[in-house]
Amino acid sequence: MSSLVDEAIEEYAAAHTTPPEPLLAALAEETRATMSSPGMLTGTIEGRFLELLVFAAGARRVLEIGTFTGYSALSMAAALPDDGRIDTCDIEPAHVEVARRYVAQSPYGSKITIHLGPALDTIAQLEGEFDLVFIDADKPNYANYYEAVLPRLAERGLIAIDNTLWSGRVLDPQDDHTQSIAALNDRIAADERVIAVQLTIRDGVTLVRRRS
Repeated sequence: MSSLVDEAIEEYAAAHTTPPEPLLAALAEETRATMSSPGMLTGTIEGRFLELLVFAAGARRVLEIGTFTGYSALSMAAALPDDGRIDTCDIEPAHVEVARRYVAQSPYGSKITIHLGPALDTIAQLEGEFDLVFIDADKPNYANYYEAVLPRLAERGLIAIDNTLWSGRVLDPQDDHTQSIAALNDRIAADERVIAVQLTIRDGVTLVRRRS
């Protein structure tokens, strides 16, 4: 994944962001050393951004679509109240194995439930509403995830969708993944059910809420 922001600016922003706790730092190091797609790691800046979203929203119920190795789930869990919980979904056993190891070591691990299997099946099985949904999974299914969770948002709930600028390739979408993201971006921009903002954080994050 190429950066949207000048590398020196990105390093400056990271240096002025509260650093991760030792467990998250160890998870990031293992992910970069052992995973075939380390660019999928959430990292310090976006991890803190998600944590502060949970805190600012007062979220108690979080759904994450795309666990990877667990960095983002652990980041968000740090801001949950004692009765809060995260359901996080992934289809790749190797990702889930790493995530479960680190969740088990975390003081917030009891707040996180990892579901192995197709996310749309998991969403259908879960009950109730969500205060925050973080979508960061297979791009061709982004629109399906969006439609599945939008009716499930709590009154003040938010959806955060990752990679919505896709290293800038959305300006000229050529491949299937980029076209899927660009199509979702256009759908959200025209969706009268919601209010949205697209941010240039890391690889692009779009925040969505339902209109009153």
